[in-house]
Amino acid sequence: MRSLLSLIFVGFLILSACSPANNTSEKSTLLNLPDLGIAPELTNTVWINTPNPLRLADLKGKVVIIDMWTFGCINCRNVIPHLIDWHDKYSSEGLVIIGNHFPEFERESVLSNLEQAVKELKIPYAVAEDNLGKTWKAYETRYWPSLYLIDKQGHIRYTHIGEGKYQETEDAIILLLNEKEN
Repeated sequence: MRSLLSLIFVGFLILSACSPANNTSEKSTLLNLPDLGIAPELTNTVWINTPNPLRLADLKGKVVIIDMWTFGCINCRNVIPHLIDWHDKYSSEGLVIIGNHFPEFERESVLSNLEQAVKELKIPYAVAEDNLGKTWKAYETRYWPSLYLIDKQGHIRYTHIGEGKYQETEDAIILLLNEKEN
């Protein structure tokens, strides 16, 4: 009896080790992005690269990335090429990227300096000036850069702080773009 139980246990281990559920890739770990709640609305009044202020309520049906950044932060600058790449690849599929610029230093709060940085960095997507930190605080952000991925219904579904996890983030973008609207 004991050897039969051992054999069953070993068989279970072999089957579970070879099953697709335990043989996951990075993509499959994202199959169920959690719902982190409704994204706070944007209240920014000064925008670059867009003729009108963007509001999440007007972006229902789109997947939105909000990137909390400041132009003096090297880590933020290192993320921007990936954001530009995603903008180029997925904006035609419904991705909207918003750079929410919250300054760390006084020189970063000068609009002309921000406009120059956006131009130098060749940022094609909308950038909101957030000198008072209203959006920064509404998202309870504490670090630059911080990224929030919002689904088509306006719910935060993925966050990332700092550099890295670019493939995981892109996989989450694709997953949300392919989700059916409720």
